[in-house]
Amino acid sequence: MTELVHLDIDRAIATVTLDSPENRNALSARLVEELSARLAAAAADDDVRAVVLSHTGRVFCAGADLKEQVSEGGPQEGTRRVVALLRQIVDLPKPVIVRVDGAVRAGGVGLVGACDIAVASRAASFALTEVRLGLAAAMISLTLLTRMPERAAARYLLTGDPFDADAAAAAGIITTATDDVDAEVARLCDSLRECSPQGLREGKQVITRAVREEFDAHSEEMQQLSARLFASDEAREGMLAFLQKRPPRWAPAR
Repeated sequence: MTELVHLDIDRAIATVTLDSPENRNALSARLVEELSARLAAAAADDDVRAVVLSHTGRVFCAGADLKEQVSEGGPQEGTRRVVALLRQIVDLPKPVIVRVDGAVRAGGVGLVGACDIAVASRAASFALTEVRLGLAAAMISLTLLTRMPERAAARYLLTGDPFDADAAAAAGIITTATDDVDAEVARLCDSLRECSPQGLREGKQVITRAVREEFDAHSEEMQQLSARLFASDEAREGMLAFLQKRPPRWAPAR
């Protein structure tokens, strides 16, 4: 069976690559399982100083696999998996750099938010599209709301509008928007190779304190909210309209 997530290690940097372009690197059960396993392997390797999370294809991550969640009978399992994955990245004892060179949607934005340093090319685009499906950006708020100013969060979580990498940097979702994403990631990796493992481990504990507190306080509440919204009539209409490539009944015809 072809791997959906690859792990490569070079000079103390573990590169973990999402490679499921046929479904836009959506967070299916199998992709989440493989990603979690690759991250755990990198964390356990004493020779690894930091992790780069990258992707193949034109989409970094499209968020939840809606078809799979419908087939599972609801979002409970999918939501639990994704929340556990986001917490794993936050808790990983090594810095995680995310490299984005494509579209990022919904839960994929939460994945970016879980990483410590986020570098995106100016060809990248972002959107928190849950609100257009009858849902809310509930579980991914755990990694985003400690990074985003309140006005920016309201702007993007409540409209679902797409925005570019410069706007994502201004909103605190990414660290850097650049014309050469690979050169910037390489420069950061060279910097991290010069840092002590202990310093990186303990420094990450300091900088992730707020987001870890957010998980501790609100992860159960956000999972319950996702489940309630997913079961609603509006969400069923929104997801069906998305899968059928038509406007939902509350939106004007295109």
